[in-house]
Amino acid sequence: MGFYDDFSEINASHMQEKERAISPIGRPIFVASYRPPEESNLVVPGENLPTMQEVSRSPFRKNFPSVDVQGLDGSSDGYEYKTTFAGSSLEHSYDMIRAFLREEGYADIPLPRNAAELQRFRLPTRNRQILLFEDNGYVHNPVKILFPLDRRKKNALILCIYNEADPDHLLKFHGICP
Repeated sequence: MGFYDDFSEINASHMQEKERAISPIGRPIFVASYRPPEESNLVVPGENLPTMQEVSRSPFRKNFPSVDVQGLDGSSDGYEYKTTFAGSSLEHSYDMIRAFLREEGYADIPLPRNAAELQRFRLPTRNRQILLFEDNGYVHNPVKILFPLDRRKKNALILCIYNEADPDHLLKFHGICP
């Protein structure tokens, strides 16, 4: 038995003691285990991962997100899905929105050709009271691409998608019915 063999036995017994140690404030201490995977309870990368069918989901247009769905970057109340895109420039933000709409089944919605054309839909007023009653941006049923009220957020765009399957969709979209 060589010098390194003795050291590995000492190290192994010391590691077993540390794995069971508890800190002075009562919380367990976890120390990395250097044992082979078959002897430990470690999770092996790639094991128990979901399949592509479990990960993939249908686009919003076919399966609109319900209230408080986890895993979405925006928020949904079952009728309106709202999220903000903020890239390094307004052009990048608008490109992200166009890609998102294509992925979610809204490729057939007519949109402005580019961010410069989208800018033409921005209301010229700085009066916040008027902006409360008008949509400040591009609107085409069932999508709204709005500019934020805070003009300091020059690169941000707000995307609102509305559930077309709702019985009062058209009235709600235009703000006529609550």
